[in-house]
Amino acid sequence: MTAFTHALPRKPGRRAAAVGLVAAGALFLSACGGDGDDMSGMEHGSGDSSASASASASASTSASAAAEAGSTGFNDADVAFAQMMIPHHQQALAMARLADGRASDAEVKEIAAKIEKAQDPEIRTMQGWLKSWNQPTAAAGAMPGMDHGSGDGMMSDGDMEHLKGMKGAEFDKMFADMMIEHHEGAITMAEGERKNGEYAGAVKMAGAIVEGQSAEVKQLQSILDRL
Repeated sequence: MTAFTHALPRKPGRRAAAVGLVAAGALFLSACGGDGDDMSGMEHGSGDSSASASASASASTSASAAAEAGSTGFNDADVAFAQMMIPHHQQALAMARLADGRASDAEVKEIAAKIEKAQDPEIRTMQGWLKSWNQPTAAAGAMPGMDHGSGDGMMSDGDMEHLKGMKGAEFDKMFADMMIEHHEGAITMAEGERKNGEYAGAVKMAGAIVEGQSAEVKQLQSILDRL
């Protein structure tokens, strides 16, 4: 069995480029008022008039939350964070879903499941913020540092195809190595949002990403050490 580290060498330049991206985002901070909260979900009621009234109240609450998110303080760092983290999370989900039928290590399977559980709802939340702010869910044109393979932990198409072709212990090693780098890119972006962001919900999510993915990096490294 060949050692994975020779097949996919680390790219040390990625983290430095990500730090540069975050620093650039800081130049575009705008001064707006107050903090906002995460958008609440809309419940769908059915049945008698009481249930209908409950559904109407829930819809009204959701609409109010969206309006609040659009009117309370957010800045360009918040917008950039959401626009960059959405595709970053989407690629992490694609990697995690490849574990089904390919991974053989129980911890790799566990982490893949945790990634799906955490990041899919976060994508929907960030898309909701951008909609309420009247911002596109992706920045126009090529985003600096988000060019799939440099600076932010994003994998190239070739990396993803390589992972897709692996199975068993070889998949486990490659998955762990790639996900460490991917998480490190997300952590760098999230740390930038915690420093420069204004919208309370985005800053809170960034903190959760730093905490959760830092713990997963340690777990993934321990997996690599024993494989």
